[in-house]
Amino acid sequence: MVFTKELEDLVYGIKLSSVGPGRVTGSDVVHDLSGMDIAMKLHYVKVVYFFSSQAAQGLNLTRFKEATFDCFCDFYYTCGRLRRSESGRPYIKCNDCGARYIEACCDMTIDECLQMKDFYSDLQKLLVSQQVIGPELTFSPPVLIQVTRFKCGGLSVGLSWAHILGDAFTAANFMNRCGQAMARLGSNTPANLQYKSNTQHERSKNPLPLHDEPLSLKWVDPVGDHWIVSNNCRMDTFSFHITASQLATLHSEISGRNRSDQVPIFESICAIIWKCIAKVKLGEETAQARTVTICKKDPRKPSKGVVTNTQIISAVTLDLSVMETDPQRLVTLLVNEAVDERMKMEEVVERDDGVSDFIMYGANLTFVDLEEADLYGFELNGYKPDLVYCTVHGVGDEGAVFVLPAGPKGSGQANGDGGRMVTIIFPESLVPELKAELAKKGLGQGDHDLT
Repeated sequence: MVFTKELEDLVYGIKLSSVGPGRVTGSDVVHDLSGMDIAMKLHYVKVVYFFSSQAAQGLNLTRFKEATFDCFCDFYYTCGRLRRSESGRPYIKCNDCGARYIEACCDMTIDECLQMKDFYSDLQKLLVSQQVIGPELTFSPPVLIQVTRFKCGGLSVGLSWAHILGDAFTAANFMNRCGQAMARLGSNTPANLQYKSNTQHERSKNPLPLHDEPLSLKWVDPVGDHWIVSNNCRMDTFSFHITASQLATLHSEISGRNRSDQVPIFESICAIIWKCIAKVKLGEETAQARTVTICKKDPRKPSKGVVTNTQIISAVTLDLSVMETDPQRLVTLLVNEAVDERMKMEEVVERDDGVSDFIMYGANLTFVDLEEADLYGFELNGYKPDLVYCTVHGVGDEGAVFVLPAGPKGSGQANGDGGRMVTIIFPESLVPELKAELAKKGLGQGDHDLT
């Protein structure tokens, strides 16, 4: 990742350290990875939490580390290091090497940062580690946490979480547990961390027929032990808020005369953005352009504890032109005709015992619903974050759209009750046109002004 010197100078005083579990995990303990875990090996969940000066009062890095001593006893495999079996299949050796901590300072206020035009394309990347796994697996921590202090007294906490450990919902649960542990430090309440990861994964003995390949997974050239995606074009990132009133307008436009119909918010946003992207691509109507991947929380899985990669990954293909299809039809398609592909993905990965390399985000245009991720459950001194930014690193050329709450629910903040934040990762050359199309729909204006 290359930054201009002007941006690099804004974040300074960087100090590195490592933190492991508060007790020894044991000898020769390994964490076996499922096929779904391995399918995500080239992706990384990136979360940045912004806290006010009141929330940050009295907190220092030592307090953060003390809290994670407890959490890592339960999330012990996050402190291990990746290895390969004789067949080449990755696994985690739980050797307590620890997560990497980064301490930094920023010569701006949080508000000044969020108002910068290039915040979401460049500056935010300085607030969360961009390190990837490799090229030496033995020395690569899968979890990195960066605490950055701003001149206003507020701070940000940036989490870089290797997706091979678990999805964004798991990452959010981990941070929420760290916040709870930090609160216990002041009250002397004993820890009650009981959830353990499931390291037993069943593998099917009946491989999929070759004609039944998953649409959501794409093979990429072998990357060896340097787990990073090589795109064919330069990707750009931008974000914007959709207010509650804008969501009401979208609902009205999509439901038409049937105003009483309950049109899902996530699928409504996806339908509008899908049409905008189709127009930007000049009506490109290949099968891939008419196929999208949808990622959502599995409601059958527990909301707490270590659940690894259990999000529902579905694919749907439109048999007509996206540009000429009514948004209501697209919403119906996304809700009713998306096919869960997790079993297919597992089978494909297991064919060569997890040796091949894949991408999921950006293999097709990928819509990710993070509304059910408890991103605002991570609290400091009893305060919720003012803003949480969450995305995934390693998105392929087809791009990805992330939809998450714009603020903590029930906070009274304008963007916290009913609003959404949308982050789009898309080929850089097409971003100006996409922004223009979104603006015609009343979306994305003032995309960098998120305060």
